[in-house]
Amino acid sequence: MAAAPAVASPPDKGPLERLLSPLADVRRGEAPSALLLTLVMFLLLSSYYMLKTAREVFILSGGGAEVKSYASAGQALLLLLLVPAYGAFAARVRRSTLISCVSLFFTANILLFALAARAHFRIGVPYFLWLGIYNVMVVAQFWALANDVYTKDQGRRLFPLIGVGSSLGAWIGSVRAGTLIQAMGPIRLLIGGAAILLVCAGLARIVDVWATGNQSPAQAAAADAPVAGGRSGFGLLLSDRYLGSIALLTVLLNVVNSTGEYLFGRYVVETATAMHGAGEAAAAARGQFIGDAYSRFYSATNFIGLLLQMFAVSAIFRFLGVGRALFIHPLIAGAGYLMMLRAPSFEAMRWLKTADNAVDYSLGNTTRQALWLPTSREAKYKAKQAVDSFCVRAGDVLQAGVVYAGERAAFTLPVFAVVNLVLTGAWLAAASSLNRRLSRDDPAPKAIL
Repeated sequence: MAAAPAVASPPDKGPLERLLSPLADVRRGEAPSALLLTLVMFLLLSSYYMLKTAREVFILSGGGAEVKSYASAGQALLLLLLVPAYGAFAARVRRSTLISCVSLFFTANILLFALAARAHFRIGVPYFLWLGIYNVMVVAQFWALANDVYTKDQGRRLFPLIGVGSSLGAWIGSVRAGTLIQAMGPIRLLIGGAAILLVCAGLARIVDVWATGNQSPAQAAAADAPVAGGRSGFGLLLSDRYLGSIALLTVLLNVVNSTGEYLFGRYVVETATAMHGAGEAAAAARGQFIGDAYSRFYSATNFIGLLLQMFAVSAIFRFLGVGRALFIHPLIAGAGYLMMLRAPSFEAMRWLKTADNAVDYSLGNTTRQALWLPTSREAKYKAKQAVDSFCVRAGDVLQAGVVYAGERAAFTLPVFAVVNLVLTGAWLAAASSLNRRLSRDDPAPKAIL
Protein backbone atom coordinates (compact mmCIF):
# COMPACT_ATOMS: atom_id res chain seq x y z
CA MET A 1 0.00 0.00 0.00
CA ALA A 2 1.46 3.34 -1.03
CA ALA A 3 2.32 5.76 1.70
CA ALA A 4 0.11 8.79 2.01
CA PRO A 5 1.75 11.96 0.74
CA ALA A 6 3.25 14.14 3.41
CA VAL A 7 1.16 17.14 4.35
CA ALA A 8 3.04 20.34 5.10
CA SER A 9 2.47 21.50 8.64
CA PRO A 10 0.76 24.89 8.95
CA PRO A 11 2.97 27.83 9.89
CA ASP A 12 3.51 28.24 13.62
CA LYS A 13 1.35 31.16 14.73
CA GLY A 14 0.19 32.54 18.04
CA PRO A 15 -2.97 34.61 18.71
CA LEU A 16 -1.34 37.89 17.61
CA GLU A 17 0.04 36.36 14.40
CA ARG A 18 -3.39 34.91 13.55
CA LEU A 19 -4.97 38.32 14.16
CA LEU A 20 -2.57 39.85 11.62
CA SER A 21 -3.19 37.11 9.02
CA PRO A 22 -5.54 39.19 6.83
CA LEU A 23 -2.71 41.71 6.37
CA ALA A 24 0.38 39.49 6.09
CA ASP A 25 1.70 35.99 6.76
CA VAL A 26 3.28 36.70 10.15
CA ARG A 27 4.90 33.73 11.94
CA ARG A 28 5.41 33.18 15.67
CA GLY A 29 7.95 35.60 17.11
CA GLU A 30 7.88 37.98 14.12
CA ALA A 31 4.95 40.17 15.18
CA PRO A 32 6.77 42.47 17.66
CA SER A 33 9.46 43.64 15.22
CA ALA A 34 7.02 43.85 12.29
CA LEU A 35 4.55 45.93 14.29
CA LEU A 36 7.33 48.21 15.51
CA LEU A 37 8.51 48.84 11.95
CA THR A 38 4.89 49.35 10.87
CA LEU A 39 4.56 51.97 13.61
CA VAL A 40 7.81 53.60 12.48
CA MET A 41 6.50 53.95 8.91
CA PHE A 42 3.15 55.25 10.14
CA LEU A 43 4.78 57.93 12.28
CA LEU A 44 7.30 58.83 9.59
CA LEU A 45 4.66 59.43 6.91
CA SER A 46 2.35 61.23 9.31
CA SER A 47 5.15 63.58 10.36
CA TYR A 48 6.10 64.18 6.72
CA TYR A 49 2.65 65.61 6.08
CA MET A 50 3.11 67.89 9.08
CA LEU A 51 6.39 69.16 7.62
CA LYS A 52 4.88 69.33 4.12
CA THR A 53 1.95 71.42 5.34
CA ALA A 54 4.35 73.87 6.97
CA ARG A 55 6.23 74.03 3.67
CA GLU A 56 3.22 75.48 1.86
CA VAL A 57 3.07 78.36 4.35
CA PHE A 58 6.79 79.11 4.09
CA ILE A 59 6.98 78.88 0.31
CA LEU A 60 4.20 81.43 -0.21
CA SER A 61 6.14 83.98 1.81
CA GLY A 62 9.64 82.91 0.88
CA GLY A 63 9.92 82.38 -2.84
CA GLY A 64 6.66 81.77 -4.58
CA ALA A 65 5.26 78.79 -6.42
CA GLU A 66 7.79 79.12 -9.26
CA VAL A 67 10.38 77.52 -6.98
CA LYS A 68 8.71 74.16 -7.60
CA SER A 69 9.89 74.27 -11.19
CA TYR A 70 13.54 74.29 -10.11
CA ALA A 71 13.39 72.30 -6.86
CA SER A 72 13.95 68.84 -8.34
CA ALA A 73 17.09 69.94 -10.17
CA GLY A 74 18.49 71.58 -7.03
CA GLN A 75 17.70 68.52 -4.94
CA ALA A 76 19.36 66.19 -7.46
CA LEU A 77 22.53 68.29 -7.42
CA LEU A 78 22.65 68.29 -3.62
CA LEU A 79 22.09 64.54 -3.54
CA LEU A 80 25.16 64.03 -5.74
CA LEU A 81 27.10 65.16 -2.65
CA LEU A 82 24.91 63.75 0.12
CA VAL A 83 24.59 60.17 -1.17
CA PRO A 84 28.38 59.50 -1.24
CA ALA A 85 28.70 61.17 2.17
CA TYR A 86 25.99 58.89 3.57
CA GLY A 87 27.74 55.83 2.11
CA ALA A 88 31.10 56.84 3.56
CA PHE A 89 29.56 57.30 7.00
CA ALA A 90 27.74 53.94 6.75
CA ALA A 91 31.10 52.26 6.13
CA ARG A 92 32.45 53.54 9.46
CA VAL A 93 29.66 52.99 12.00
CA ARG A 94 27.22 50.31 13.10
CA ARG A 95 23.71 50.39 11.60
CA SER A 96 22.14 51.49 14.90
CA THR A 97 24.59 54.39 15.09
CA LEU A 98 24.02 55.22 11.43
CA ILE A 99 20.25 55.49 11.85
CA SER A 100 20.50 57.41 15.13
CA CYS A 101 23.07 59.92 13.84
CA VAL A 102 21.28 60.59 10.55
CA SER A 103 17.96 61.00 12.38
CA LEU A 104 19.59 63.41 14.84
CA PHE A 105 21.12 65.35 11.94
CA PHE A 106 17.75 65.86 10.27
CA THR A 107 16.10 66.62 13.63
CA ALA A 108 18.66 69.38 14.19
CA ASN A 109 17.89 70.70 10.70
CA ILE A 110 14.17 70.90 11.53
CA LEU A 111 14.82 72.75 14.78
CA LEU A 112 17.13 75.22 13.01
CA PHE A 113 14.38 75.92 10.49
CA ALA A 114 11.93 76.44 13.38
CA LEU A 115 14.28 78.95 15.02
CA ALA A 116 14.83 80.76 11.72
CA ALA A 117 11.08 80.95 11.12
CA ARG A 118 10.50 82.27 14.62
CA ALA A 119 13.12 84.95 13.90
CA HIS A 120 11.13 85.86 10.75
CA PHE A 121 13.80 84.80 8.25
CA ARG A 122 12.53 83.91 4.78
CA ILE A 123 13.13 80.18 4.74
CA GLY A 124 10.72 79.14 1.96
CA VAL A 125 13.26 78.22 -0.73
CA PRO A 126 15.86 76.41 1.42
CA TYR A 127 13.13 74.59 3.35
CA PHE A 128 11.46 73.49 0.11
CA LEU A 129 14.75 72.06 -1.17
CA TRP A 130 15.57 70.46 2.17
CA LEU A 131 12.19 68.74 2.58
CA GLY A 132 12.49 67.01 -0.79
CA ILE A 133 15.83 65.56 0.31
CA TYR A 134 14.66 64.70 3.82
CA ASN A 135 11.65 62.78 2.58
CA VAL A 136 13.55 60.42 0.29
CA MET A 137 16.69 59.92 2.41
CA VAL A 138 15.02 59.26 5.76
CA VAL A 139 12.36 56.90 4.40
CA ALA A 140 15.04 55.00 2.43
CA GLN A 141 17.09 54.59 5.59
CA PHE A 142 14.31 52.95 7.61
CA TRP A 143 13.39 50.64 4.72
CA ALA A 144 17.08 49.69 4.50
CA LEU A 145 16.91 48.62 8.14
CA ALA A 146 13.84 46.48 7.39
CA ASN A 147 15.71 44.85 4.50
CA ASP A 148 18.70 44.20 6.73
CA VAL A 149 16.94 42.58 9.70
CA TYR A 150 14.76 40.19 7.65
CA THR A 151 15.63 37.32 5.34
CA LYS A 152 14.21 37.19 1.79
CA ASP A 153 11.36 34.93 2.89
CA GLN A 154 10.53 37.08 5.91
CA GLY A 155 10.62 40.30 3.92
CA ARG A 156 8.23 39.01 1.25
CA ARG A 157 5.80 37.99 3.97
CA LEU A 158 6.18 40.97 6.32
CA PHE A 159 6.72 43.95 4.01
CA PRO A 160 3.00 44.11 3.10
CA LEU A 161 2.25 44.68 6.80
CA ILE A 162 5.00 47.30 7.17
CA GLY A 163 3.62 49.00 4.06
CA VAL A 164 0.26 49.36 5.82
CA GLY A 165 2.00 51.76 8.19
CA SER A 166 3.15 53.92 5.26
CA SER A 167 -0.27 53.94 3.59
CA LEU A 168 -2.16 54.59 6.83
CA GLY A 169 0.26 57.33 7.82
CA ALA A 170 -0.08 59.03 4.43
CA TRP A 171 -3.87 58.84 4.53
CA ILE A 172 -4.29 60.08 8.09
CA GLY A 173 -1.55 62.66 7.62
CA SER A 174 -3.20 64.08 4.50
CA VAL A 175 -6.62 64.16 6.17
CA ARG A 176 -5.31 65.86 9.32
CA ALA A 177 -2.92 68.30 7.64
CA GLY A 178 -5.36 71.17 7.24
CA THR A 179 -6.64 70.91 10.81
CA LEU A 180 -3.14 70.77 12.25
CA ILE A 181 -1.91 73.91 10.51
CA GLN A 182 -4.89 75.90 11.83
CA ALA A 183 -4.55 74.57 15.38
CA MET A 184 -0.76 74.56 15.74
CA GLY A 185 0.77 76.92 13.20
CA PRO A 186 3.79 76.11 11.01
CA ILE A 187 6.49 76.41 13.70
CA ARG A 188 4.67 74.02 16.04
CA LEU A 189 4.34 71.59 13.16
CA LEU A 190 8.12 71.65 12.70
CA ILE A 191 8.69 70.93 16.37
CA GLY A 192 6.15 68.12 16.28
CA GLY A 193 7.81 66.61 13.20
CA ALA A 194 11.22 66.72 14.90
CA ALA A 195 9.86 64.99 18.00
CA ILE A 196 8.26 62.22 15.93
CA LEU A 197 11.52 61.63 14.05
CA LEU A 198 13.31 61.11 17.37
CA VAL A 199 10.64 58.60 18.39
CA CYS A 200 11.17 56.74 15.10
CA ALA A 201 14.92 56.58 15.76
CA GLY A 202 14.25 55.15 19.23
CA LEU A 203 11.88 52.52 17.85
CA ALA A 204 14.44 51.58 15.19
CA ARG A 205 17.02 50.97 17.91
CA ILE A 206 14.57 48.61 19.65
CA VAL A 207 14.11 46.73 16.37
CA ASP A 208 17.88 46.50 16.02
CA VAL A 209 18.22 45.06 19.54
CA TRP A 210 15.47 42.52 18.78
CA ALA A 211 17.14 41.47 15.52
CA THR A 212 20.57 40.92 17.04
CA GLY A 213 19.05 39.21 20.09
CA ASN A 214 17.44 36.55 17.89
CA GLN A 215 20.69 35.65 16.10
CA SER A 216 23.78 33.73 17.04
CA PRO A 217 26.63 35.87 18.42
CA ALA A 218 28.52 35.55 15.12
CA GLN A 219 25.49 36.54 13.04
CA ALA A 220 24.65 39.43 15.34
CA ALA A 221 28.22 40.76 15.17
CA ALA A 222 28.22 40.56 11.36
CA ALA A 223 24.81 42.21 11.04
CA ASP A 224 25.68 45.10 13.32
CA ALA A 225 29.14 45.74 11.87
CA PRO A 226 29.78 48.78 9.66
CA VAL A 227 28.76 48.27 6.05
CA ALA A 228 31.68 46.54 4.31
CA GLY A 229 33.05 47.64 0.95
CA GLY A 230 34.67 50.78 -0.32
CA ARG A 231 32.39 51.55 -3.27
CA SER A 232 29.92 54.42 -3.27
CA GLY A 233 26.22 53.98 -3.91
CA PHE A 234 26.62 55.28 -7.45
CA GLY A 235 29.57 52.94 -8.05
CA LEU A 236 27.44 49.97 -7.00
CA LEU A 237 24.69 50.95 -9.42
CA LEU A 238 27.16 51.15 -12.30
CA SER A 239 28.90 47.86 -11.50
CA ASP A 240 25.90 45.58 -10.86
CA ARG A 241 23.29 44.90 -13.55
CA TYR A 242 20.54 44.05 -11.04
CA LEU A 243 21.10 47.26 -9.09
CA GLY A 244 21.31 49.23 -12.32
CA SER A 245 17.96 47.79 -13.39
CA ILE A 246 16.39 48.93 -10.11
CA ALA A 247 17.79 52.42 -10.73
CA LEU A 248 16.49 52.47 -14.31
CA LEU A 249 13.04 51.27 -13.24
CA THR A 250 12.91 53.97 -10.56
CA VAL A 251 13.84 56.75 -12.99
CA LEU A 252 11.33 55.58 -15.62
CA LEU A 253 8.57 55.15 -13.06
CA ASN A 254 9.03 58.71 -11.82
CA VAL A 255 9.18 60.19 -15.32
CA VAL A 256 5.98 58.39 -16.33
CA ASN A 257 4.14 59.10 -13.08
CA SER A 258 5.13 62.78 -12.90
CA THR A 259 4.23 63.33 -16.55
CA GLY A 260 0.91 61.63 -15.87
CA GLU A 261 0.31 64.05 -13.00
CA TYR A 262 0.96 66.93 -15.38
CA LEU A 263 -1.44 65.49 -17.98
CA PHE A 264 -4.15 64.96 -15.41
CA GLY A 265 -3.71 68.51 -14.12
CA ARG A 266 -3.87 69.90 -17.63
CA TYR A 267 -7.00 67.85 -18.32
CA VAL A 268 -8.62 69.19 -15.13
CA VAL A 269 -7.89 72.79 -16.15
CA GLU A 270 -9.17 72.28 -19.69
CA THR A 271 -12.35 70.63 -18.37
CA ALA A 272 -12.91 73.51 -15.93
CA THR A 273 -12.51 76.01 -18.77
CA ALA A 274 -14.88 74.07 -21.02
CA MET A 275 -17.52 73.94 -18.29
CA HIS A 276 -17.28 77.48 -16.91
CA GLY A 277 -15.58 79.54 -19.62
CA ALA A 278 -12.19 81.25 -19.81
CA GLY A 279 -13.18 84.75 -18.75
CA GLU A 280 -12.22 86.51 -15.54
CA ALA A 281 -15.81 86.35 -14.33
CA ALA A 282 -15.62 82.54 -14.26
CA ALA A 283 -12.30 82.37 -12.41
CA ALA A 284 -13.94 81.59 -9.07
CA ALA A 285 -16.06 78.82 -10.58
CA ARG A 286 -13.04 77.30 -12.32
CA GLY A 287 -11.04 77.44 -9.10
CA GLN A 288 -13.85 75.75 -7.19
CA PHE A 289 -14.07 72.99 -9.79
CA ILE A 290 -10.29 72.40 -9.76
CA GLY A 291 -10.15 72.39 -5.95
CA ASP A 292 -13.01 69.94 -5.66
CA ALA A 293 -11.52 67.69 -8.35
CA TYR A 294 -8.16 67.44 -6.61
CA SER A 295 -9.69 67.04 -3.16
CA ARG A 296 -11.69 64.02 -4.34
CA PHE A 297 -8.70 62.73 -6.28
CA TYR A 298 -6.30 62.80 -3.31
CA SER A 299 -8.83 61.40 -0.86
CA ALA A 300 -9.78 58.52 -3.16
CA THR A 301 -6.15 57.77 -4.04
CA ASN A 302 -4.98 57.54 -0.43
CA PHE A 303 -8.01 55.54 0.70
CA ILE A 304 -7.90 53.03 -2.16
CA GLY A 305 -4.14 52.72 -1.72
CA LEU A 306 -4.69 51.88 1.95
CA LEU A 307 -7.28 49.20 1.09
CA LEU A 308 -4.96 47.66 -1.50
CA GLN A 309 -2.10 47.63 0.98
CA MET A 310 -4.20 45.99 3.66
CA PHE A 311 -6.01 43.35 1.64
CA ALA A 312 -4.29 42.81 -1.73
CA VAL A 313 -0.52 43.24 -1.52
CA SER A 314 0.17 40.21 0.68
CA ALA A 315 -1.97 37.95 -1.52
CA ILE A 316 -0.27 39.22 -4.69
CA PHE A 317 3.18 38.52 -3.21
CA ARG A 318 2.06 35.06 -2.12
CA PHE A 319 0.54 33.99 -5.45
CA LEU A 320 2.61 35.94 -8.01
CA GLY A 321 5.87 36.68 -6.23
CA VAL A 322 7.78 39.96 -6.19
CA GLY A 323 9.02 39.63 -9.79
CA ARG A 324 5.59 39.25 -11.37
CA ALA A 325 4.12 41.93 -9.11
CA LEU A 326 6.46 44.41 -10.84
CA PHE A 327 4.33 44.24 -14.01
CA ILE A 328 1.01 45.24 -12.45
CA HIS A 329 1.68 48.96 -12.02
CA PRO A 330 3.11 49.67 -15.52
CA LEU A 331 0.29 47.68 -17.13
CA ILE A 332 -2.31 49.76 -15.28
CA ALA A 333 -0.47 52.98 -16.16
CA GLY A 334 -0.19 51.92 -19.81
CA ALA A 335 -3.93 51.21 -19.96
CA GLY A 336 -4.55 54.72 -18.66
CA TYR A 337 -2.44 56.35 -21.38
CA LEU A 338 -4.13 54.21 -24.03
CA MET A 339 -7.41 55.65 -22.78
CA MET A 340 -5.97 59.15 -23.16
CA LEU A 341 -5.54 58.50 -26.88
CA ARG A 342 -9.30 58.21 -27.19
CA ALA A 343 -10.06 61.44 -25.28
CA PRO A 344 -12.09 59.84 -22.46
CA SER A 345 -14.48 61.64 -20.14
CA PHE A 346 -13.21 63.57 -17.16
CA GLU A 347 -14.54 60.94 -14.73
CA ALA A 348 -12.80 58.15 -16.63
CA MET A 349 -9.52 60.09 -16.55
CA ARG A 350 -9.88 60.78 -12.83
CA TRP A 351 -10.43 57.13 -11.96
CA LEU A 352 -7.64 55.91 -14.22
CA LYS A 353 -5.13 58.24 -12.56
CA THR A 354 -6.54 57.37 -9.15
CA ALA A 355 -5.90 53.67 -9.88
CA ASP A 356 -2.39 54.49 -11.14
CA ASN A 357 -1.41 56.41 -8.00
CA ALA A 358 -3.17 54.07 -5.56
CA VAL A 359 -1.29 51.07 -6.96
CA ASP A 360 1.97 53.05 -6.88
CA TYR A 361 1.56 54.03 -3.23
CA SER A 362 0.66 50.49 -2.13
CA LEU A 363 1.75 47.54 -4.26
CA GLY A 364 4.33 49.51 -6.24
CA ASN A 365 6.10 50.90 -3.19
CA THR A 366 6.13 47.58 -1.31
CA THR A 367 7.40 45.71 -4.37
CA ARG A 368 10.24 48.18 -4.93
CA GLN A 369 11.29 47.80 -1.30
CA ALA A 370 11.28 44.00 -1.61
CA LEU A 371 13.67 44.21 -4.58
CA TRP A 372 16.47 44.89 -2.10
CA LEU A 373 15.97 41.73 -0.05
CA PRO A 374 18.42 39.58 -2.09
CA THR A 375 21.13 42.25 -2.23
CA SER A 376 24.22 42.70 -0.06
CA ARG A 377 24.27 44.87 3.07
CA GLU A 378 26.44 47.35 1.18
CA ALA A 379 23.77 47.66 -1.51
CA LYS A 380 20.92 47.92 1.02
CA TYR A 381 22.41 51.00 2.65
CA LYS A 382 24.54 52.66 -0.06
CA ALA A 383 22.94 51.78 -3.41
CA LYS A 384 19.41 51.98 -2.00
CA GLN A 385 20.06 55.48 -0.77
CA ALA A 386 21.28 56.45 -4.26
CA VAL A 387 18.21 54.95 -5.93
CA ASP A 388 15.55 56.13 -3.49
CA SER A 389 16.89 59.67 -3.32
CA PHE A 390 18.92 60.67 -6.37
CA CYS A 391 17.18 58.48 -8.97
CA VAL A 392 13.77 59.62 -7.77
CA ARG A 393 14.74 63.27 -8.13
CA ALA A 394 16.54 62.60 -11.43
CA GLY A 395 13.26 61.19 -12.76
CA ASP A 396 11.50 64.38 -11.72
CA VAL A 397 14.14 66.44 -13.54
CA LEU A 398 13.72 64.39 -16.72
CA GLN A 399 9.96 64.77 -16.46
CA ALA A 400 10.35 68.54 -16.30
CA GLY A 401 12.41 68.34 -19.48
CA VAL A 402 9.75 66.23 -21.21
CA VAL A 403 7.03 68.71 -20.27
CA TYR A 404 9.15 71.71 -21.28
CA ALA A 405 9.94 70.19 -24.68
CA GLY A 406 6.34 69.18 -25.20
CA GLU A 407 5.04 72.62 -24.36
CA ARG A 408 7.53 74.25 -26.71
CA ALA A 409 6.45 71.87 -29.47
CA ALA A 410 2.74 72.46 -28.65
CA PHE A 411 2.05 68.78 -27.90
CA THR A 412 -1.60 67.87 -27.44
CA LEU A 413 -2.71 65.53 -24.66
CA PRO A 414 -2.77 62.48 -26.99
CA VAL A 415 0.81 63.20 -28.12
CA PHE A 416 1.96 63.39 -24.49
CA ALA A 417 0.13 60.11 -23.91
CA VAL A 418 2.10 58.49 -26.75
CA VAL A 419 5.36 59.68 -25.19
CA ASN A 420 4.33 58.13 -21.88
CA LEU A 421 3.35 54.89 -23.60
CA VAL A 422 6.86 54.61 -25.05
CA LEU A 423 8.37 55.30 -21.62
CA THR A 424 6.01 52.74 -20.08
CA GLY A 425 7.33 50.18 -22.56
CA ALA A 426 10.86 50.86 -21.32
CA TRP A 427 9.58 50.58 -17.73
CA LEU A 428 8.15 47.13 -18.55
CA ALA A 429 11.49 46.09 -20.05
CA ALA A 430 13.27 47.07 -16.82
CA ALA A 431 10.67 45.10 -14.83
CA SER A 432 11.25 42.10 -17.07
CA SER A 433 15.00 42.20 -16.44
CA LEU A 434 14.45 42.31 -12.68
CA ASN A 435 11.87 39.52 -12.83
CA ARG A 436 14.29 37.21 -14.66
CA ARG A 437 16.98 37.84 -12.05
CA LEU A 438 14.59 37.23 -9.16
CA SER A 439 13.35 34.04 -10.78
CA ARG A 440 16.90 32.69 -11.09
CA ASP A 441 17.53 33.34 -7.41
CA ASP A 442 14.14 31.98 -6.32
CA PRO A 443 12.58 29.72 -8.97
CA ALA A 444 9.18 29.43 -7.23
CA PRO A 445 7.57 32.27 -9.23
CA LYS A 446 8.26 31.60 -12.92
CA ALA A 447 9.66 34.38 -15.09
CA ILE A 448 7.47 36.10 -17.62
CA LEU A 449 8.43 38.19 -20.62
